[in-house]
Amino acid sequence: MIDLLDPASVIRRLFETEKFEDLVVFCKKLLAKDPDDLLALQNISTAFLYLKEYREAATYCDMVLDKNPADEHSLHNKILCLEGLRRFDEVIRCAEILLDTDPADTWALNSLGLALNETGMHARALDTYNRSLEHDPDNLTALLNKANTHALLGHHESAIMTYDLVQQIDPSIKGVSEAKSDLFTRMGRDDEAFLAAQGVLNKNMSGIKQAAAQNKCSVFHQFCNQEYDSMNT
Repeated sequence: MIDLLDPASVIRRLFETEKFEDLVVFCKKLLAKDPDDLLALQNISTAFLYLKEYREAATYCDMVLDKNPADEHSLHNKILCLEGLRRFDEVIRCAEILLDTDPADTWALNSLGLALNETGMHARALDTYNRSLEHDPDNLTALLNKANTHALLGHHESAIMTYDLVQQIDPSIKGVSEAKSDLFTRMGRDDEAFLAAQGVLNKNMSGIKQAAAQNKCSVFHQFCNQEYDSMNT
């Protein structure tokens, strides 16, 4: 039997055990007693998000936002709902409300940028990612989205430079080396394309190319030789 005397503890336990259906039932019991229970409204929307019931989740977000249009928790949840429903025009409006309160909210800026991309406003999206990076230069979400947008627009050099920044911060992120390599290939720079595919940073490429020229071998052979040497030192 669920104890209704300590709702916060019950909600926390249900989240920890990922019993999201039970959490919905519990929050509905709380709301039957008090339709304005903020704890219940916020957590039932989150539970529906985990269940990917985006319309239901958005309904409960709106119940909070009708009373407080700037409620941060509900705006965050509603943006996630709208992204799931692919209603990006509405994501833009919600993100702008968050940014009216806190212009340095990088989560809202990145959500806004993504929505702008999805609605074809790529130049505005780039400006938004740059705003995010002004507040957090190492924000990987902003950097990746910025790189992807540059690539989409055919700004190959800018995309390569931005993907390289991502690699410098976190070399383990998948797909970045391949994206850089593809862009170099499109530019007809096959040696750089090969090196990029191996995860080589831009700043290290010229040294490998120069060594290949001095040794009168291909960049491929030079890279393989250096890798062999590094394994045996």
